[in-house]
Amino acid sequence: MIAYLRDPQAIYARSFAIIRSEADLSHLPPDAEAIATRVIHACGMPEIAADLRISDGFVTAAASAIAAGRPVLVDAEMVRHGIIDRSLNVICTLNDPEARRIGMAAGTTRSAAAVGLWWPHLDGAIVAIGNAPTALFALLEAIDGGAPRPAAIVGFPVGFVGAAESKDELAANPRDIPFATLRGRKGGSAMAAAVINGLTRGAA
Repeated sequence: MIAYLRDPQAIYARSFAIIRSEADLSHLPPDAEAIATRVIHACGMPEIAADLRISDGFVTAAASAIAAGRPVLVDAEMVRHGIIDRSLNVICTLNDPEARRIGMAAGTTRSAAAVGLWWPHLDGAIVAIGNAPTALFALLEAIDGGAPRPAAIVGFPVGFVGAAESKDELAANPRDIPFATLRGRKGGSAMAAAVINGLTRGAA
């Protein structure tokens, strides 16, 4: 037999110990360590810690929203499936036929159009974007236009067009909404889900 670590709890414990030894999290709020550790664990890159931005008050605001039973609005099914706690009310409108219709009529992406379908659920919710930069841009535009305000924004869109710019906009002007994001092109559904998992499961 090949010799490798098999015990899942031991694997987690060793992984998180390695992350803590290799990643500098000193620029983040102390209560955000579990989130940062989970995000790094999701991608295997301790060096991304330098680009993580988690605002003061994010953990408190997001945890309070979860405790109050507010929904988690996600931009992709991959984010939904990456969230471990199945008791959360996770809503993804990307595959709603109305999103496709609105997107085609407005000349925008289905991801951006799907954000418009969040309005009935947006007030006090957590938004977790892990795929589409246009979804994050559309969310910020909607808030500027008077949409209900979420309790917290998880902004981890990924890619070469608009990802860095959308996250720069969030970090530069979060609209007085607590946020977590990763500057630059890196991101993805696993990282966005990891933020939620850090809130509900911690890092142990």
